[in-house]
Amino acid sequence: MPIADLLQPQILIFAPLIIFVAYVVMGISGFGSTLIAVPLLAHLLPLKFVVPVVVILDCVGASSMGFRLRADLMRRELKLLLPFMAAGVIVGVYLLVRARPDLLLGILGLFVLFFGASYVLKRGKGFPLPHWSGAPIGAFGGATSAVFGIGGPIYVFFLAGRDATTAQIRATMPVIFMFTTVVRIALFIAAGLYSPAALAMVLALLPVMALGVWTGHRLHVVLTQETVIRVIGVLLVISGISLIVRALA
Repeated sequence: MPIADLLQPQILIFAPLIIFVAYVVMGISGFGSTLIAVPLLAHLLPLKFVVPVVVILDCVGASSMGFRLRADLMRRELKLLLPFMAAGVIVGVYLLVRARPDLLLGILGLFVLFFGASYVLKRGKGFPLPHWSGAPIGAFGGATSAVFGIGGPIYVFFLAGRDATTAQIRATMPVIFMFTTVVRIALFIAAGLYSPAALAMVLALLPVMALGVWTGHRLHVVLTQETVIRVIGVLLVISGISLIVRALA
């Protein structure tokens, strides 16, 4: 994609707004940025362009949050998740490069719609899970995060099933994102997914991302986790339905 294509009015107006809202959500809850950013940006730009861009933004945002909140990390769960997540990411990058764009868009819509509905219905916390379940969950989360840039709900489901507190989830999720984003960036570079236009968009949106995280961190003391989850859920339902309609058009 030529850099000039990024100067279309709808991209200049809506892309920064989407990124700001997405990282306000991340600053509040520790996750949710890609849940908002990827589905909405996919209406403006190809999915294979959007995911690599958001991955770099996530890497920077997650690094700052992970360092700040490291005292509440769930280290035992992380040790099990990380190697299986890496294996899943490798499979996911292969699918991102090889699969048909319209098929990926439809699957993304269904995926987003499912998690949005579960959050609206207050079922996003899942149920008690054994420690070993981190292996298959980590692999699946790694694959979906590589293909769609969305793995947060899967990891939150696992951590909540391991009796994580809100503070532990908010601290552990950025570290998970730090790991997965570094792996995905390396694989995306190897797959040739970073064009000059993608890097230009990253540089333009980094200040917007930083402002969003800062704003969300300030709002964290005002809003409850339940309120944030409900708002994310409504946005996901709307976005998921629109993506499915677009894929079928």
